[in-house]
Amino acid sequence: MNIMKLALLSLSMLLVSADTSLAVEERPNVIIIMSDDQGVGDYGFMGNQVIRTPALDAMHARSGFLSKFYVSPVCAPTRASLMTGRYNYRTRCVDTYLGRAMMDPDEVTLAECLRDAGYQTGIYGKWHMGDNYPMRAMDQGFQDSLVHRGGGIGQPSDPIGAEGKYTDPVLFKNGREVPMKGYCTDIYFDAAMEFISSSTEAGDPFFAYIATNAPHGPFDDVPHKLYEEYRNTDLSSLLVSPLPEKRREEEFDKLARIAAMITNIDENVARLFSRLDELDITKNTIVIYLNDNGPNSMRYVGDMRGMKTHVDDGGIRSPLLFHWPLKVEPGATSSKLCAHIDVFPTILDACNVPIPTSGKIDGRSFLSLLTDEDANWPTRQVVFQAHRGNVPQPLNHFAIHEDPWKLVHPSGFGNERIKGDAKLELYNLEKDPRQLHDVAAVHPEITNRLTKAYEAWFADVSSTREDNFAPPRIVIGTEHETATVLTRQDWRHASGEAWAKESNGDWLLNASDSGKYEFEIILDSDQHPAGTATVAAGNLVDHFEIIAGQQRGHRTTLSLPKGDVNLSIELTLGEKSMGPHQVVVTRL
Repeated sequence: MNIMKLALLSLSMLLVSADTSLAVEERPNVIIIMSDDQGVGDYGFMGNQVIRTPALDAMHARSGFLSKFYVSPVCAPTRASLMTGRYNYRTRCVDTYLGRAMMDPDEVTLAECLRDAGYQTGIYGKWHMGDNYPMRAMDQGFQDSLVHRGGGIGQPSDPIGAEGKYTDPVLFKNGREVPMKGYCTDIYFDAAMEFISSSTEAGDPFFAYIATNAPHGPFDDVPHKLYEEYRNTDLSSLLVSPLPEKRREEEFDKLARIAAMITNIDENVARLFSRLDELDITKNTIVIYLNDNGPNSMRYVGDMRGMKTHVDDGGIRSPLLFHWPLKVEPGATSSKLCAHIDVFPTILDACNVPIPTSGKIDGRSFLSLLTDEDANWPTRQVVFQAHRGNVPQPLNHFAIHEDPWKLVHPSGFGNERIKGDAKLELYNLEKDPRQLHDVAAVHPEITNRLTKAYEAWFADVSSTREDNFAPPRIVIGTEHETATVLTRQDWRHASGEAWAKESNGDWLLNASDSGKYEFEIILDSDQHPAGTATVAAGNLVDHFEIIAGQQRGHRTTLSLPKGDVNLSIELTLGEKSMGPHQVVVTRL
């Protein structure tokens, strides 16, 4: 943590301690549960007649509910906004991989604010904003951390020998690689409940962030009994458009697997509430449930259209359940426009913790919407934008909302640059929630006004800091992470398809001090011929042999100067050239 960030947090905590009304024992506990790729329509209380979510349906009945709550179209941007109360474009987290899911370590997180206000803090599951120091969850305010790397299990960031394992995964406990037993979602909830119990026994308020990687793919390892149940269930009502017969069986099998993962989450929510009841802390524990983006297939999203990666409403909507029996009446509902950026200030408001002064907070507390029938909520504009690429591009794949209007350019998540003029679409969501009738030509004054508002927003978030969209650097050679594992999740892609076997890239590093560093090169398997490796770190270059049939143990050392350095490694194996699967960097 830099000196300025530490000073601002210290000042905030002095303000807290000076207010005698903020007794720690009176503060609510906080639990945020966020699923991965569960869509807005994947709940019984949202009209789904197939996927069983009885615990969440019951939670909905006794909770506050935001019926017009928005998130980003993909996961890492939502997580950055959730943790900071800021648009993700302010945080340097702009995409989901290739080094662009890393959040700037100077960002002040919800975990840091609550930790410094006397809370115990824990995260269980998916972080997805940096796998290495200083961007790990444990570097950003979480005192207890049990997470997987990257954007999900089954990606190139998996530990060697544990690739794609939802059952008996290898996870990272406070930075240490630990083999686990059980299904990943069950493991996260078990660990969270253990943390909750120990915090409660110690008399400490707690913040538990349970972020499942389910129902994100891969789908080959799912709860078996639930899968068998859904495999024998008619899932046709989940389809939003007809499929040819040859594709129906495959799609229904995928839906059965997704449904099994969702119901498994629901069963764990039931277990969690039982534990809160056993500990007699349910009344003053805030439990929030939401999903991180739209569904990971074209399936039921109620009266909307769209899926994950889309900026249409089906791709950026989530229910927001807010369970706090002490303050929020069952059935308290608001249809005001709210979003992921609002969770951070809402929790700090509920916990009587001051908003940090280190940067602009874009969200606003929605607590009064659930506790005060006469709450003032001025009309606002909220923007959602995410697309592939190194630098965000204006007008590309965005939506700006101002009730009841939605101005959108759904140009596609995979496109970094727009070719030609952007054709903007305008919808009145109150009359046309499915976005079937573009009225931009009918209301040019609204189209122009919202376009100017979007352009002002883009200029604002883009100027948050100097060189705002430069990727953060991984810091090597510190006591905080003695061995740094570099994966394709965070390399800057240079050639080939991003994660293809014969692709390559480089890593942006910062050597904490000058000295000798060892580089161990790991290949994706032991099925390869002999070859050579060329390691380049800044102006330093080394060549050495790669032994045939050996996955890891290929090592060399370089003496690095202190400061920024770009690391690239090219392997020549037979007639093929490629980058390494992973690299372990250790300061000697």
